[in-house]
Amino acid sequence: MRNKLILSSLCLSLGVLAVGCNNQPQKTENTEAHDEHAGHDHAAHDHSAHEQTAQSSSPAPAAPQTTKAAALSIPEFNFYKVKSGISYTKADLPAGKNTVFVLFDPGCSHCQNETKGLAKNYDKIKDINVVYVSMNDPALMAQFFSTFGKELDGKPNVEMLWDRNQEFVQKFHIPNMFPANYVYGPDGQLKTYWEGEKDINEVIAEFNK
Repeated sequence: MRNKLILSSLCLSLGVLAVGCNNQPQKTENTEAHDEHAGHDHAAHDHSAHEQTAQSSSPAPAAPQTTKAAALSIPEFNFYKVKSGISYTKADLPAGKNTVFVLFDPGCSHCQNETKGLAKNYDKIKDINVVYVSMNDPALMAQFFSTFGKELDGKPNVEMLWDRNQEFVQKFHIPNMFPANYVYGPDGQLKTYWEGEKDINEVIAEFNK
């Protein structure tokens, strides 16, 4: 049941992301109850009991849960390299260095801007495992580096991985904003994470924390 709720929240999140990098659900208003009383003389009647019954029988739907605490250590996962389709797991992460997971959407302008900044400063992140992860269409992911970060494409410490089974949001975290960056130390423990775009110099400093 829990997985179904998570996946339902994920579907809603991805629907919102189709129009931007904000991953928060939108609110809607229900005006039907007001319309059905149009033209009715409310002065002659006591509607307190009626209103209480209507509220108890038709409660407003609760907002779906779209966040949870980020994983404090790198969990087991099974993603896939976009270009080759080869499985990539926790065991494939090079040891002895920081590992940064960047959860992104290829169409997100904030994700594109961060990638451009990292590409221009590759020498400052060359000793860090940088793992880009997305649940999006692999065809779109395959063109992401060549379009927005040529200096990152093909580098031995940079991976572009497809989360085919939506494991990231089940095991790592469900962010509200893209890009979402998660910095883990050589011991696999979480150092810091943030959501949304920030100054590229701050990003690089956090990557090297």
